[in-house]
Amino acid sequence: MNVSFFIARRYLFSKKSHNAINVISAISVCGIGIAAMAMVCVLSVFNGFGGIVKDMFSAIDPDLKISVKQGKVFDYHTAAFEEALRLQGVQLISESLEENALFKFEEQQVPVRMKGVSEDFRLMTDMEKLMVDGSFRLREDVVDYATLGAGLAVTLGARPGFVDAVEIYVPRRDVQVNLANPSAAFTTGYVQTGGVFTLNQPEYDDQMAIVPIELARELFNYKTEVTSLDVKIAPGASVSRIKREMERILGDNFLVENRFEQQRESFRMLQIEKWVTFLILAFILLIAVFNVVGSLSMLIVEKKEDIRSLQNMGASHRLITRIFLYEGWLITFIGIVTGIVTGLVLCLLQQRFGLLKLSDTPGAYIIDAYPVIVKFSDLLIVFAVVSVTGLLTVLYPVNNLKKKI
Repeated sequence: MNVSFFIARRYLFSKKSHNAINVISAISVCGIGIAAMAMVCVLSVFNGFGGIVKDMFSAIDPDLKISVKQGKVFDYHTAAFEEALRLQGVQLISESLEENALFKFEEQQVPVRMKGVSEDFRLMTDMEKLMVDGSFRLREDVVDYATLGAGLAVTLGARPGFVDAVEIYVPRRDVQVNLANPSAAFTTGYVQTGGVFTLNQPEYDDQMAIVPIELARELFNYKTEVTSLDVKIAPGASVSRIKREMERILGDNFLVENRFEQQRESFRMLQIEKWVTFLILAFILLIAVFNVVGSLSMLIVEKKEDIRSLQNMGASHRLITRIFLYEGWLITFIGIVTGIVTGLVLCLLQQRFGLLKLSDTPGAYIIDAYPVIVKFSDLLIVFAVVSVTGLLTVLYPVNNLKKKI
């Protein structure tokens, strides 16, 4: 048996002559445990919000999006694209043509980002999941429909079922404006409002309108060009592998983005907030860990007679210092385990029962309770950070002891 560890364990759980040492040791364990618990809970909540954002964008963003690096549009009817789109695992493609336009409904005029999509867009996305009014429609017989973002629909005052059509004005390409007749510089189109969707993102809700790609090409004066190709990957296929193959085949002129890259700024901001919060909690942990220094320092003072007795019995300096080193590590380890286990229990309770609500009013937000997703990698990070911080802090009183004996 390790003599140093055995004595350290006895010191930890035995009653001290000064009750303050027991109290400080308990406070040290609680402080480390609370900090570890907070880290687990905070990281898990940010993972939950990340999952919500991912699910929301997954409903409208494709598995892979191919766009041109320079310029706006491109024609994908080439041999390279034929080879890329025949890769094993590519299940479906959808054309997309996106440009700015002006929407007018009654007296309201709003600049919008008009996205023309093909019928395959319906099979590629889960737009019905985002609909708050009406249904997702593109073209029925000779009638074209627009699906508006929620903020855009409110600004225009348009809703599904209204008889009046929304007017679309698009500047003609390569045509100079005639000041005597400025309306001749615009191409005009008409759509009915088919539905209203929301992503709770201003760039979508306040600006986007989805229309048939045939109407978009007619208004923007394009034939087969697209601004992007949306690619759906078959279930079980490797998105990263297909992405690498497409990049190799298409070359440097085209950009192939997965879902995270398509919403790079949103996910990056979420990750920055997550790890900045983690660092703040790490500083709080550092303060809590200094209680271990006080506990060990007082214990060393109290055990002077024991140290002298051990020296008289032939104990080496290394054995004596290891006793108090193990003592500090035991306090840290108990705090870590207690904190991580408590954090896991709280996260599981939040997942199961939604104890912590976002609002007292049901339906005020997309979700009623704080979302939680526990990741094993986050638990390892918490364990490593708390362990290293605790172990390094313990070295201070132990080094002071080395100088005295």
